[in-house]
Amino acid sequence: MNIYVGNLDFKTTEDELKKAFEQYGQVESVKIITDKYSGDSKGFAFVEMPSEQEGKAALDALDGYMLGSRNIKVNEARPREDRPSGGPRGGGNRGGAGGGGNRGKRW
Repeated sequence: MNIYVGNLDFKTTEDELKKAFEQYGQVESVKIITDKYSGDSKGFAFVEMPSEQEGKAALDALDGYMLGSRNIKVNEARPREDRPSGGPRGGGNRGGAGGGGNRGKRW
């Protein structure tokens, strides 16, 4: 079971997160998502537990649990959606000729 963990304290380590989830069963992996430039935590992570039953127990017990200085949010992770290239933040072809903020004005 792949589990999303949100609202993480930015100082939380993968070991701390693993220990919290191991109370409910075997933890296959823990990955805190970090900024690719600074390396700082983005405040969320993914935890994989091989047993669906143990994963659900962890999900039920840890949603709202105080870890560090924050109450974490725990949900079953949704599959990652494919995002089209050039989407809302991708730039893409904007068309037009650029400039021209004063078009049509006489000076």
